[in-house]
Amino acid sequence: MKNLTVRTASWSARHPWRAIVGWFVFVVLCLGAGIAVGGNPATSEDFRVGEAGRGEAMAAEGGLQQRPLERVLISAGPGAGKLDRAAGDAAARDISGRMKALPEVLSVGAPVWSADGTAVRVDVTMKGPELDGKKHVDPLLAQTAEVQADHPELRVEEVGSPSIGKGVDKLRGDDLSRTEMIALPVTLITLLFVFRSFAMATVPLLLALTSIVAAVGLSMLASHAFPDAGVGTNVILLIGLAVGVDYTLFYLKREREERARSGGRLTPQTVVEIAAATSGRAVVLSGLAVAVSSATLYLADDVIFSSIATGAIVVTLVAVVSSLTVLPALLAKLGERAERRAARKAARKAERTGRFSRSAEPKQPKAGRITGAILRATSKRPAATLTVAVLAMLALSAPLLGLNLTDMGRETHSRAIPAMQVYDRLNQAFPELKSMHQVVVRADADRADEVAGALRELGERAKNDPALAGTAQLRTSPDGRISLLELAVPHYVSADIAQESLERLRTEYLPETVGKLAGAESAVTGDVARYADYPTHQKQKLPLIIGALLLVTFAMTVWAFRSVVLGLVGVALNLLSAAASLGLLVLVFQNSWAEGLLDFTSTGSIGSRVPLFLFVILFGLSMDYQVFVISRIREAALSGVPTRKAVLDGIGSSAGVVTSAAFVMVTVFASFAALHLIEMKQIGFSLAVAVLLDAFVIRIVILPALMLLLGTASWWPSRGMGRAQREVPVARRPVNVG
Repeated sequence: MKNLTVRTASWSARHPWRAIVGWFVFVVLCLGAGIAVGGNPATSEDFRVGEAGRGEAMAAEGGLQQRPLERVLISAGPGAGKLDRAAGDAAARDISGRMKALPEVLSVGAPVWSADGTAVRVDVTMKGPELDGKKHVDPLLAQTAEVQADHPELRVEEVGSPSIGKGVDKLRGDDLSRTEMIALPVTLITLLFVFRSFAMATVPLLLALTSIVAAVGLSMLASHAFPDAGVGTNVILLIGLAVGVDYTLFYLKREREERARSGGRLTPQTVVEIAAATSGRAVVLSGLAVAVSSATLYLADDVIFSSIATGAIVVTLVAVVSSLTVLPALLAKLGERAERRAARKAARKAERTGRFSRSAEPKQPKAGRITGAILRATSKRPAATLTVAVLAMLALSAPLLGLNLTDMGRETHSRAIPAMQVYDRLNQAFPELKSMHQVVVRADADRADEVAGALRELGERAKNDPALAGTAQLRTSPDGRISLLELAVPHYVSADIAQESLERLRTEYLPETVGKLAGAESAVTGDVARYADYPTHQKQKLPLIIGALLLVTFAMTVWAFRSVVLGLVGVALNLLSAAASLGLLVLVFQNSWAEGLLDFTSTGSIGSRVPLFLFVILFGLSMDYQVFVISRIREAALSGVPTRKAVLDGIGSSAGVVTSAAFVMVTVFASFAALHLIEMKQIGFSLAVAVLLDAFVIRIVILPALMLLLGTASWWPSRGMGRAQREVPVARRPVNVG
């Protein structure tokens, strides 16, 4: 791998314009190919999991699947009191006539008045799959707006899955735009602080952004193998900016160190080759670790996690390619410019003093003041430092014992979405619409009457259930093979009473009625079942994915450093970091004390996708720091530096770039915590906290303490390291920790 990175960097540094032009051509081709081929969005079938998914598949087989449904709500204008029945009926007739004329509409239901007479609604079923509704809902919304204009004394508004989905997409887009406006300037300021050069600071940002553009195009191609659930671009932005800047930063810092160390005695191309042999190799290892870790998400057997995995893998690998190809070219050109500037400065000084100055003694990178103080304390009492730090991380992990995972139901969406405000008013007027159960039965067509009788009996039992609305609707497919009974639930899907009603339906009502029909296949689906089955599915997959993730992390570390001990250390530290960040997530989001601070309403739970996403992505990103830091330590140890000194010098010299990279990552992730969507807010918060803990506690406190205690055992069973350490001279130099 070292030879490959050096050869690639050498060619790039010696043919800079070819490499630079080639990279931008590559980016344009990736994006152009993606646009030309187009993306492949996930369909309703791709989202099906558990018994609810099986029921949906059966219903779809009989043409009874859920379709995009919009509801027009007509009520009295603000402050007008009770709705006049004649005015309400007139507006309902108006909207019905308009909707029936639209090509997007399949059917329009008869007007339905609320029990208290305060509102009337008109149900409009759209053509096409359920998920496609938001693409075609604009004409319906336009007609509703026209009816509102014709009846100004009334409030005429529309809501449904399509309009809510459209509102969520718009809010997500607005949030991401605002996030970029925050993250990009802060990232640039951070890089300016690190490099004290505008040209050097813009290089990481430029490569990260072009990597993101290329990855977006490639992800559109990849979506034909792994359908896009609508989160791919979000993940590419989230991960791409973080790793793109990180990889370039690691490479840039090493190139600057080598240039300073050479004192002008090496050409820019040679300096780039040296950086490629060290940090270039670390970047490749880090990128592979992130990609392989992300790939474990495919084991979740879930289209959303497949989309996340695809986006993370594509953008990470593209970022690695940019660091190996175009970055050396840019560094070589910048190095040549720096040499010319230094030569002019020396010439001007010679003119003033009458003599040329000699090259300054190269400076060795060392720890900053704070890091140096921490490392000095750690080196004196590694056991005590390790104990205190681990106990603190375990204390942060403690709230994880109370983790409550749920799917984030529709009612958790931000009320900044106008459709969600209508949603609340609709549910207030028609509480029976809050959610529903669907009992689906498949049997031979000649048993349709028998099945219908059993479902009616089930409906009669459900009428007496206080958790249900007492209304039932029975439908049968044209071929008589599929029957569906829909039961209204006047509670949100997240309510305990709704979940309890699902349990009774599945364990009591269904077995006692339909369950007695020999040879009939049945399943319970619907809003409540979807909400319940998705977290259950995730919990079942979690052990498999975490097990695979631990194995991958261990194998990658052993392969990179030829050390089983470091492989075990990497797994343990990543687990500790993930557990602590999840504990903080539970502490913040399952309680209400931080609602005002982070602008959210607590659901008393964590989104079911968040822990799995956090574990996988954090394990990958943690490998960035793990590989970079241990590479510096191993490099020194292989050169004959005693392990103790190698640990302190390696961590001290890499602390600056690690903390800078962490600050960039935290900025990117924390900006996602400002989003309105609760699950994205939780993901952004947890990743920001995880990176902070990983960079400032794990890598600067726990890792050095642990490696100091292990000593040369850290490298077991590496023979090469054993030989290098046996050749260490007895007289050891003082440890330099800043």
